[in-house]
Amino acid sequence: MTHSQQHRGSGCARLAGVAGLIILLATAITAQAQTFTTLHSFTGGSDGANPYAGLTMDQAGNLYGTAGYGGYTGGSCGSSGGCGIVFKLKHEASGWVLSPLYQFTGPDGASPQARVIIGPDGNLYGTTTYGGTANQGTVFKLSPPPSACRSFLCPWRETVLYSFQGGSDGEQPQLADLVFDRQGNIYGTTPYGGTGSSCYQGCGVVYQLTPSNGGWTESILYRFQGGNDGAYPFAGLIFDAAGNLYGAGEYGGANLYGVVYKLSPSEGGWTESVIYAFTAFSGEPYGGLIFDQAGNLYGVTSAINAGEPVVYELTPSDGAWTFNPLYTVSDAYQGSFAKLTMDPAGKLYGTIYEGGPEVFQLTPSDGQWTLTGFSGNAGAEPSDNVILDASGNVYSTASAGGTYGKGVVFEITP
Repeated sequence: MTHSQQHRGSGCARLAGVAGLIILLATAITAQAQTFTTLHSFTGGSDGANPYAGLTMDQAGNLYGTAGYGGYTGGSCGSSGGCGIVFKLKHEASGWVLSPLYQFTGPDGASPQARVIIGPDGNLYGTTTYGGTANQGTVFKLSPPPSACRSFLCPWRETVLYSFQGGSDGEQPQLADLVFDRQGNIYGTTPYGGTGSSCYQGCGVVYQLTPSNGGWTESILYRFQGGNDGAYPFAGLIFDAAGNLYGAGEYGGANLYGVVYKLSPSEGGWTESVIYAFTAFSGEPYGGLIFDQAGNLYGVTSAINAGEPVVYELTPSDGAWTFNPLYTVSDAYQGSFAKLTMDPAGKLYGTIYEGGPEVFQLTPSDGQWTLTGFSGNAGAEPSDNVILDASGNVYSTASAGGTYGKGVVFEITP
């Protein structure tokens, strides 16, 4: 993922051929009584390269993900090292086997940097940062073949639901997950585009896609202006029980270090309110948010322009929110670009892009949080969140490193 921070004069470039598909069963590395194992090391060929996004698991335990580069290298994709792929990892007797499900070609999208999610219809949904009719990114759906496939490489069918035009409708969706409501509408963010003139490439938007007459119609719920309302919403959205949306903007707010915001629906549209404005001490919120069962919000900041990454909690009370810093992750040079994951016991898991532990676990006890860090030589620069299976095993990706330097899928087992 590339993010130009011209608004503060500093930059963060996070994007940086063996042909064919190579499946590796890597040596496990034990750290902190855990086993760190590479499930797949990307080659940059048909299996893709640079998986910036995390993973999604289906009920059968299969893993789905995206690689931002690799795959098809014809046409305009050749200059970028491939337009990226969507892949599936299936556990078999011999280990994990990766199958490319779809290779992007440019007009249908390019450089997927967000997770794919499983929609209510069982299809995969996601975004690409580039490609589409204006090369400003797409929202897509992937459907399995209509009949059983007898080939190992059996591509899924892609449908482009929306191509961003790069103006007021938004542009270049990046790490933000999509989310569905109960009616089947899709919601997401783009960090750029919109109408905010105070921001580089616009201040970003929150959008909705509604199915209509066999297609999809985009509606803009909010366009950020770059003032106290925030800007650059790299993070995805989550719903509360009342149907309100929550997210984070990396810039803007009262202190210019980003905000956590709430969007509330009404008959006249959606109303934005800022529930917390970050300071230089707490860093900037790139990653998304999660709720616990009590309705508290959790997130973690980056440390690109200020401070050290902070794992934080936002607690509601009488219509206001209280910011509680839970833990500062020392020696993390850029901090986290991912949302957290909470297990049933209330432990928090996250990733650190550069510096500090690659994966960390925070355990609550008597009002304090204890950090356990996990690092292995399997990969580098994890950009997204981890997921856990029913046994407590942890899965995610690292966008660099591995045998070929193109990133890995990894597992951490108790």
